[in-house]
Amino acid sequence: MTHTFPQPIQKLPQADIPIKGLTAFLSQGDDQQILFMTFEEDTVLPEHQHAGQVGFVLEGRIDLTIDGVNHTFTKGDRYFIPAGVLHSGQIYAGYMDIAFFAEVGPVDVGC
Repeated sequence: MTHTFPQPIQKLPQADIPIKGLTAFLSQGDDQQILFMTFEEDTVLPEHQHAGQVGFVLEGRIDLTIDGVNHTFTKGDRYFIPAGVLHSGQIYAGYMDIAFFAEVGPVDVGC
């Protein structure tokens, strides 16, 4: 993949998320975490829920179903998933984003 995060981000710990083709670097505080994610393969996200999430799309495309409503987000878009809201999606190879989660600990995407 030609798109990567700059060196300071690559020095962060890698998140242990069981999604094939995902590389994610983790910055974590007491009550939040930020993931810098790159997807090298198309990925289906099964329906799941967790604390609030805000995402900033850097490259590529993601289709999300949030609380039953379909959305498509591409480079330059941002999305918000309220805490506890069921959501699922399709991520396409080459997708990159920065995702803020209002929680600490692993984000369970049901994989």
